Amino acid sequence: MNTSVLAQGVEGMSWLQVVVLSALQGLTEFLPVSSSGHLRIFSTWFFGEDAGASFTAVVQLGTELAVLVFFFKDIVRILVAWLRGVVDSARRDDPDYRLGWFVIVGSIPIAIIGFVGKDFIRDAARNLWITAIVLIVFSFVFLAAERFGRQDRPVDAKSLEGLSMKDAIIMGLAQCLALIPGVSRSGGTISAGLFLNMSREAAARFSFLLAIPAVLASGLFSLPDAFDPGAGQAATGWQLLVGTAIAFVIGYAAIAWFLKFVQNHSLGWFAGYRILLGALVMILLGTGTIPAT
Repeated sequence: MNTSVLAQGVEGMSWLQVVVLSALQGLTEFLPVSSSGHLRIFSTWFFGEDAGASFTAVVQLGTELAVLVFFFKDIVRILVAWLRGVVDSARRDDPDYRLGWFVIVGSIPIAIIGFVGKDFIRDAARNLWITAIVLIVFSFVFLAAERFGRQDRPVDAKSLEGLSMKDAIIMGLAQCLALIPGVSRSGGTISAGLFLNMSREAAARFSFLLAIPAVLASGLFSLPDAFDPGAGQAATGWQLLVGTAIAFVIGYAAIAWFLKFVQNHSLGWFAGYRILLGALVMILLGTGTIPAT
């Protein structure tokens, strides 16, 4: 199946491409299926060319806005508690003050690795063979986390009281794996939380909070490159705006659905889908239907 005629090549992105990929971004960003992997696969399969890491990062700003809106009260509460604790040591026993530090410290690993390895991430790591293999391999990581994680840690699923700095660092390191298309930011961090015996819901909530600095920084850093054909397919300002809006609306709905889903359902559902998708991509690559790069 080759519908590359719908694309405009390196000269620019078609509106159809922008709408489809933005909707896909909103749907997959918060599910443990890898949004970057899906955009990499479907932009090549349906439109004949990789839209580029920069377009992906900028459209992620829409889903990032969805996180900010969905968790607005939590973010304000944490930020206020953190600022009060910084200026007044007597307030540092507040769990929200510590949670603020957990988000900050947990975001440091991906900031360092993302900056140092940005060239590899934008080029070599986007090979579709790597994406397909990673989709399958990390599905078994999800299954192992579900199998061996006891989910008996006393970490409150709403306030996240009971979370430790060790948890934040480990989940922050796991978040770095999402720099490789196919891993999944939420899947990696939630799996790490499960291995730390946190409940699935608590791990998911901290995963979303932890993603805020990383995704926001990535999108803003890549904004100039999104208009540069040399960094992938160029998009106009209106296309980026509409794409971001689409990702926001669908992303907000996906957050609400996913947080309810993980209360009573295993990540195994997503692992099965990922294995099937990875196998399909390998077949497409093996038959020459789509190129690896």
